[in-house]
Amino acid sequence: MTKKIIIVGAGIGGLSAGIYALKAGFEAEIYEKNPLVGGECMGWNRKGYHIDNCIHWLTGTLPDTDLWNVWKTVGAIDENTDYANTSKFYTSRFAGKEVSLWNDLEKSRKELLAESPEDEVEINKFFDFVELAKTCEVPAKKPLDMMGIKDYIEMGKAMPYMPKLMKEYGNISCEELAKRFKSPVIQKLMTDYLPAGYTAYSLIISYATMASGNGNIPLKGSLAMSLRMADKFKAMGGKLHTAAPVKKIVTKGRKAAGIELEDGTFVAADEVISAVDTSFLFGHLIDGKYMPKLLKKAYSAKKAYPVTSGFQAAYAIDSSFSGKDTILFDCTPLKIGKNTFTRISVKNYAYDKSFAPEGKTVLQTNIVQSESDFEYWKSLSPDEYKKAKDSLVEEITERIAKEFPELEGKMELLDCWTPLTYEKYCHAYHGAYMGFVTTANTKPARFKGVVKGIKNLWIAGQWVMSPGGLPVAVISGKFAIQRILKRGGRSIEI
Repeated sequence: MTKKIIIVGAGIGGLSAGIYALKAGFEAEIYEKNPLVGGECMGWNRKGYHIDNCIHWLTGTLPDTDLWNVWKTVGAIDENTDYANTSKFYTSRFAGKEVSLWNDLEKSRKELLAESPEDEVEINKFFDFVELAKTCEVPAKKPLDMMGIKDYIEMGKAMPYMPKLMKEYGNISCEELAKRFKSPVIQKLMTDYLPAGYTAYSLIISYATMASGNGNIPLKGSLAMSLRMADKFKAMGGKLHTAAPVKKIVTKGRKAAGIELEDGTFVAADEVISAVDTSFLFGHLIDGKYMPKLLKKAYSAKKAYPVTSGFQAAYAIDSSFSGKDTILFDCTPLKIGKNTFTRISVKNYAYDKSFAPEGKTVLQTNIVQSESDFEYWKSLSPDEYKKAKDSLVEEITERIAKEFPELEGKMELLDCWTPLTYEKYCHAYHGAYMGFVTTANTKPARFKGVVKGIKNLWIAGQWVMSPGGLPVAVISGKFAIQRILKRGGRSIEI
């Protein structure tokens, strides 16, 4: 008799788990609380424009890499996928100067050397290591704990420079990396894109991913990619239930018997995979006592394992706007709760014509938010919340127009959202749009995706491994199915 697998959550991890379950010969059903699939890999329409919430770059777009094969298997991308024509990672402005991290490493190297000849040694070292980091790949064939000696040897051969990279940049933060440079604008460049507390190697690997062609941006955006995966799941015979929130995972003894929906319906299962935020799984869907010790430690050690979110706004502007791609710049101080912010980022989505009418484009801005910012938004009444959003949008609009005078009076607000938006729609812990931040000198938060005490309950999603994100989510779905196969004495090759 074919095993029936129930998956809670139709984000990237849940959809991946569903597709690999079907590929392995199981029956699979996915239950999603929202009307649409995708989780945080989402987008929505406003006033004839499309707002993209997720993909700044998709790691794994280089054909024939292990991760690319996973993305292809789940229907996210393939050989015919069209990607955005972008030329750089981002640009930092400070004190009247501007530098960029171009996809062309030598172009960036020359630009930074021209800006700050006194930083020649550190600049050359930085770009040399970015070049080495191009070989870095996300292990996507099987979980690390299922790897044998041969697997580790092959992984070492594929990524020969990782030990050298980790030795140089593995134990310092982006903020500490910035201090190696004398140029103020280069210092900003090193801390602008990722939170300052992130490990420096995270920045280098991210940039290398873009520069190598392994981090392209699929056209039509995040929601379209999620919908492609959902279509693949349904075409393979999977059953997808949207607008079907799960109340709890029903356990009997040391086994999960199935799920109970909010409307009281019970659905029996042979195996259950939770692909929701782990803070919602433990304490809501099942008893919090089952939370793995490493995960519990990460949630309690907030300084060592912080999370980030953002206050964001999207505008309709003319496509003639001169600012391309992503630009970060100084602004007069913005106060949100107890915290003050002096840097703003704007991203121009002109590279995707499907997002806006002819002659127009979408411009999005982001103010990075911490857990204390989340607590501020959470403390507000509904009226206070709306007033705070409206006031902040007005201030941000003024500051963007000051930096880009050509936009004065020509920015139409489409939407704005806060960390509470992610909590509301995705049960996201403190509004986080990724997993725990990987900080310097801190062991990355990582666990196997199993639940001790409930032998047929498995976990997928970005929270199984820091820093989370789409690559972790998609491989975690595959890994959950491989664990089920191994438990059943079957081959894990799927």
